[in-house]
Amino acid sequence: MLRHALIIALIAFFSFMSAEAFAKKRWLAGDHHVHSHFSVGWDYSSVPPKPIPGGDAVNPILKNIEFGRLYGLSWIVTTDHGGPNHSKINRDQAYPELLASRLEYPDVLQFYGMELNTPAADHSSLIIPYTEDEREVLFKLEQSFDRYEAFPADSTRDTEEKMVEALSLMRDLPSPPLVIANHPSRSALAYGGYGLHTPREFRTWNNLAPNVAIGMAGAPGHQASALAVPAKKSLTKSFGKMPRGAYRGYPTMGGFDQMTAKIGGFWDSMLGEGRRWWITANSDFHRYYLIDGIDFYPGEYSKTYVYAEKNYDAIVAALRVGAVFVTTGDLVSEVSLAVSWGDQIATMGSELVVKDGSMVHIEMSIRDPNAHNANNDNPSVNRVDLITGFVGEKLSDPSVNENVSAVVAYRFSDNEWERSNEVLTMSHRIKVEQSMYLRLRGTNTDEMEPQRDKLDENPWHDLWFYSNPVFVKVE
Repeated sequence: MLRHALIIALIAFFSFMSAEAFAKKRWLAGDHHVHSHFSVGWDYSSVPPKPIPGGDAVNPILKNIEFGRLYGLSWIVTTDHGGPNHSKINRDQAYPELLASRLEYPDVLQFYGMELNTPAADHSSLIIPYTEDEREVLFKLEQSFDRYEAFPADSTRDTEEKMVEALSLMRDLPSPPLVIANHPSRSALAYGGYGLHTPREFRTWNNLAPNVAIGMAGAPGHQASALAVPAKKSLTKSFGKMPRGAYRGYPTMGGFDQMTAKIGGFWDSMLGEGRRWWITANSDFHRYYLIDGIDFYPGEYSKTYVYAEKNYDAIVAALRVGAVFVTTGDLVSEVSLAVSWGDQIATMGSELVVKDGSMVHIEMSIRDPNAHNANNDNPSVNRVDLITGFVGEKLSDPSVNENVSAVVAYRFSDNEWERSNEVLTMSHRIKVEQSMYLRLRGTNTDEMEPQRDKLDENPWHDLWFYSNPVFVKVE
């Protein structure tokens, strides 16, 4: 206990010493879905099953942080997933290693979390705020609600009622965690033919705990499958060649999940209800694609940017309110979307209130960095799309998967923006006669819409960014 208290005190000291340098809002890249060797395998010949360290993911936490730091990440969430009695592994083994890693790299903010085997659903990143009791909070949540924690297996843990119980508890904690659904359509067999994650479940979660269930991964991990060394792809030996994102049913589209990529699809249906339902991106790192896996290192390909001061509370707050954009392949490093009316202004994740018939002004800026990414490419933005949709009441049918009002309001190409070094600026005006939302999307391709990814898709040739929305409410 004394050693634990000393480590906490040292981390607090380093945080205090660097607070002045960090107290400035800026775009900070991160990854909320990273596995370490505490995502174990299991020997089911033993009773209870014996954990096998490194059986699923292989790197120590410190090694993941080293790579994330190398690829420009300011924050990372360690999200090992569970199994029989795994809550004790997280508490007694993973957490001390995380504390040591925080001391080694205090410039990378390292959140404690896990990938929850979500009751009656697929996987979710569970992000615990940085508090003195973070270890005990995660232990209680994993022990109580991970559907694979119990041995022998307990079917009552894998029900929607159990997830409702979990969210109710999380919602009322002094420092509520965040839940972000991972690879939401990986189990879908067709467009709209969802599997483990469904629109109805997401609406149930968001209705119950909007401060906890805040969104989904717009772009899943496992993006390096087509580049993996064939003889060493341990995760694909039994299944053959793995599609991008490990989406064996309905493929990703430009590397993004169908729930995000399809204009007028599920994400637009959530935004059309005025829901604060945000998208992120992550690596889902387990094993490196050039060694024995199908993954990029944290930050090597996918990044989630939050607009925040560089401290734990500010990053959680930015994720919670949707001050977030995502990108692949380092296509962009900053995205600004500001909607104004008179002297009022709203940015990503916030709301502008106007009178019916008002003309709003939209200012957009994109930083297209003149730098090489991890593939030694210097990609350029080819087009930016301004997407809009109407906002109405919450729908009576929670399974709805479309918003027919969502459209590309305008497409900007290189003859329609102003360039100043790396920064591209655009503007537009819209007359608002109904409550609406606005969001941005861009690409280095010439595709008008992201196409379904082929089995041998090279992810470095097909890059996209997406912003979260600004809402405009008509009074």
